[in-house]
Amino acid sequence: MFNDIGALELVTLVVLAVLVFGPDKLPKVIQDVTRTIRKIREFSDSAKQDIRDELGPEFKDFEFEDLNPKTFIRKQLDNDELGLKELRSGFDLKKEMAEVTDAVHGRDTEASPASASSSGGRIDMSKKADLSKRPEKAEKPTADDRPPFDADAT
Repeated sequence: MFNDIGALELVTLVVLAVLVFGPDKLPKVIQDVTRTIRKIREFSDSAKQDIRDELGPEFKDFEFEDLNPKTFIRKQLDNDELGLKELRSGFDLKKEMAEVTDAVHGRDTEASPASASSSGGRIDMSKKADLSKRPEKAEKPTADDRPPFDADAT
């Protein structure tokens, strides 16, 4: 909570507290503040325990920290019921990105029959444009052709 308070700010707060409360009342104020914080923590812990008791035995391992979306997602992804670890280990992101980059830039990857059969019947996404067959005038779209969807335009 106070991770970003430096030494200068801490000294300033102490001097300000001494000036506001005075050196004789400052120990009593500190005791009152710590007692209040302790009571708030006890109240919070008892409320959490009451909620756990009301939820029943099926939620015995329930933690309130799991309500944080980041913690919840991390916990669900670490759970291997869906087989996500197997999918993650079988997916080579660098290789896939290199293939997509080569396809976009029109570079031919070294395609041998062995690599084509090991790719699992992938579709060649690269477009080989033959400039000699370009029509001089653009074709008009038919009634069945839909314009491309642009999410930013809507």
